[in-house]
Amino acid sequence: MAPSAPPKAQPAATPTALWTAAIAQPATEFAATALPVLDGQLPADLRGTLYRNGPARLERGGVQFNHWFDGDGAVLRVQFDGSTAVANYRYVRSAGFVEEEEAEQCLYRGYGTLPPVSIWQRWQTQMKNAANTSVLALPDRLLALWEGGLPHRLDLETLETLGPDNLDGLRPSDTFTAHPKRHPRTGKIFSFGTIPGGNATLKLYRLSATGVVEKTGTIPLSGIPLIHDFVLADRYLVFCVSPVRLSPLPALFALSSFSDALQWQPQQGTQIIVVDADSLEPIALEAADPWYQWHFGHSYLDFDGSVVFDVVRYPDFATNRYLKEVASGHMTTPAEAQLWQYRTDPKTARILDQQCIIDRHCEFPIAIGQDETAITYLNVHREETAPLSELFSAIARFDPKTGLTIADAGAGCYPSEPIPVENAANPQQPWVLTVVYNGHHHRSEVWVYEGQDLERGPVCRLELPGVVPPSFHGTWVNM
Repeated sequence: MAPSAPPKAQPAATPTALWTAAIAQPATEFAATALPVLDGQLPADLRGTLYRNGPARLERGGVQFNHWFDGDGAVLRVQFDGSTAVANYRYVRSAGFVEEEEAEQCLYRGYGTLPPVSIWQRWQTQMKNAANTSVLALPDRLLALWEGGLPHRLDLETLETLGPDNLDGLRPSDTFTAHPKRHPRTGKIFSFGTIPGGNATLKLYRLSATGVVEKTGTIPLSGIPLIHDFVLADRYLVFCVSPVRLSPLPALFALSSFSDALQWQPQQGTQIIVVDADSLEPIALEAADPWYQWHFGHSYLDFDGSVVFDVVRYPDFATNRYLKEVASGHMTTPAEAQLWQYRTDPKTARILDQQCIIDRHCEFPIAIGQDETAITYLNVHREETAPLSELFSAIARFDPKTGLTIADAGAGCYPSEPIPVENAANPQQPWVLTVVYNGHHHRSEVWVYEGQDLERGPVCRLELPGVVPPSFHGTWVNM
């Protein structure tokens, strides 16, 4: 197997990046508000709703959360009708959020944060469902997702929290990934959760298009790994189980946070597991070289029966420490990933071919298309080598035929994950939406791009009524 690309040399970190002001204070909710246009014009054919989820509060009762993943989730909704855009923003009121809000103090464990109590009290505290990672839009509700527990049901318009959602089949102890996949042909939703134990169990779910559990399956795992995302390629699911394992006793007794108890064990390699999407039974398992990934990109079943998938590949688990440091605004740990493409034999899980297709740090890939011609949109830095202290400052379009096109947001502006949106009037020219924190004016904006012409800059910029901290994932629902 070819080794992963080595990380590029990084300049010294600086603590003054403008984006840090976006997380310095807890975000403030806002009610439905018509958005003023700062520049350009709203496309008449842009009709539907953008939802985004992310950590909006990284402090409680004077206690600073120790990891970006621990921030209380808040959901942004922006509805477009072709002439106006209306936005509202609201925290997900999980039971833990409500209890801490009333007590005005940190009461729960997080992924990387322990409550400020004695060690004898700490081990009795529970993990808080932060509901802060992604969203899944269903016909009658919106789900706020956090992979350590059940989804939370929100009202599609008001974003009111209606409570945990068991999808008519999940148990209270089940977990549900923040990255469910909807089958493009059948509309079925595939998902999974990791159930801890001496050796964890991978629990698989197939849901109806309306969000009802129709079938489950289980696969035993070695140790307790961290699995964030997976591949759906026609009739196959593919899991890449990286060699990260939880040291269970320190985490169980709160001697360390869950994050700090995760260990990089490269000698185990990465396990490739192929699953039949119909039966939810494993077909094959094969070992590969070690790497870590948070996110997969484009995937498809090729004409020769092989499964092709793109993955944002890190050489190790340093990314977890980097993301921990984001919560403080002072990043010192290099953690770069490149976009790799793998071809696997689903009958054996053996890797047939691999290549690095974007050799610069990138993340949050979302693709349009179902075959080798699919276009991928993702985040990159403005420059190939950026200071460690900077978040992504550009979005990009990757065409397998023509390569990478970068839309530089400008120094001090930080776009979120780009969401491609179908343009019914011109299917060859999708819209691309991103929420941008403008550090020069301490405000958040919604930028609309023409997907085939990113380098021209946004065709419309809208001002949000309050600062929306950098978020993780979103989705689009057509009107």
